Amino acid sequence: QVQLVESGGGLVQPGDSLRLSCAASGSIFSIQAMGWYRQAPGKQRELVAITTADGGTNYADSLKGRFTISRDNTKNTVYLQMNSLNPEDTATYYCGTGPFWGQGTQVTVSS
Repeated sequence: QVQLVESGGGLVQPGDSLRLSCAASGSIFSIQAMGWYRQAPGKQRELVAITTADGGTNYADSLKGRFTISRDNTKNTVYLQMNSLNPEDTATYYCGTGPFWGQGTQVTVSS
């Protein structure tokens, strides 16, 4: 069993930055791909970014250059740095690995 706890969301203005964190329990973290996903109201959950155990990364094309995913295996934590946020980034952000998901953290971008 893996537990994932996201944090770092909030209400920000357009152009601001946020860093989300996802803390994972379980020793399998270091060998698993971890991903950030988001779901806006009325829309399907979509991939934001993935980081593999060897440090590789992959991003949704529309978010390349603004979002950066990273991981610290010593802390069992994956991060999502989000820059130049705009209202279209408003969503609940989830981290996930395999069949496991966190509870999500809300990001709202509004002036």
